[in-house]
Formats: sequence, C-alpha cells, structure tokens
Amino acid sequence: MKSLHEQLQQVRQQIAAAERQFGREAGSVKLLAVSKTRNHADILSLAQLGQLDFGENYVQETLGKIRQLTGQPLTWHFIGPVQSNKTRQIASHFHWIHSVDRIKIANRLNAARPSGLPPLNICIQVNVDAEPGKAGVAMDEAGQLARQVLPLSRLRLRGLMALPALSNDFTTQRLAFAKLRDLYDRLISAGYPLDTLSMGTTNDMPAAIAEGATLVRIGTALFGPRT
Repeated sequence: MKSLHEQLQQVRQQIAAAERQFGREAGSVKLLAVSKTRNHADILSLAQLGQLDFGENYVQETLGKIRQLTGQPLTWHFIGPVQSNKTRQIASHFHWIHSVDRIKIANRLNAARPSGLPPLNICIQVNVDAEPGKAGVAMDEAGQLARQVLPLSRLRLRGLMALPALSNDFTTQRLAFAKLRDLYDRLISAGYPLDTLSMGTTNDMPAAIAEGATLVRIGTALFGPRT
C-alpha cells in the first residue's frame, strides 16, 4: 500500500500531466483534498507535505478536526449539502462553500458570517445534467442566483461547482463539464468576477481539467477507498 506522500505525489503528477496534455498553464489547477471520514492525523501528514486545502461534507466531524489542528495554516472547504440548521456553524468555521444552490441558504450564510472574518468564498452548485432529486440549481436558473448572491457583503462569489452524473466514458464526462464551463464563461462575459471552476473528482479529473477546471476535488486517489 502506498504512503500518503506517494499518493499525493502521484495525484500532483497526474494533474500536471493533464495540464500539459490539454494546453493548460502549469499550476493552474488547484488540488482540494477531500478528507471527509479521514482523521486529523492524515490531514496533518498531508499539510506537512504542503497540501493545505481540505474539503469536508460533515459539519460536526469537521469541527472536531479544526479543533485538533488549531495553529495549522489550513483552508477548509465545505463541499456537502448545506442544511439550514448548520449555516451558522459553517459560516463561522469554513473559508469556502462549494454547494450553495438556494438564495435562502446564501442569505443565512451571509447573516451568520462573523464580521471579524473576511467574506466567505462561495461557489454556486449547478445540476448540469438536470438529475431529479440531485442538489444544485438548474442551468437556466444559475444566472439569477448569481445575481442574488453577488450583493451579499459577507459573501464573495467565486465560481461554480458541479457533480455530473457518473460516467466512465471520457467524452461523456467532457460534455458535462463543458456545460459548466460555458455557463462560467457567460457569467464572466456578463461582468461577474468569477475565478473558480470546482469540478472533477478521482473518477473524472482529466476530463474536468480538459474543460477548464481550476480546482479538482480528490479523495479516493489520495486516501484510498473509504471504509
């Protein structure tokens, strides 16, 4: 079994290879280590290797890790569904939220963000494949949500996020990510100050990078399968 150091190096090499293959600028894709269900010791091990951005889904689990890792220069990203009753804790302890898909949630996060902290970085989650029951705003409603989020002073709208329908076909993966990239480009053309395309996981990272991802969310390739 490979060590965390070896797995981190391998993922970094895969990102760099995809950047070269698809004509992306070297270093233009950030790695977000998805550390949900992983212990604080694993996070600390990666932090000591220079990996400082971590993605989490479960609020209470993450708060424990944040306490245990106090003093480490980590950036915490919330990437799971945002429940209304968790917005105060999320707004107080995380640096990024990738999964805003309703103005109600954005308003609650804005109201709960402590005034002594910088604005909370926000990505709007988009349901690019219109999957029934799946989180994310509809493609044709994303622009309206962006307009509503932009004026909220305790939030900073940074970009878009998507979790397309699972597929092992590279062309199908690219088509889904292209939808999000096209929406991203349209919003920038309309004057929105976006700089983040959060898309791509262990299963479809190369396709996401081919279509312009600026941040890939990788868990299994770093930590192995969850138990």
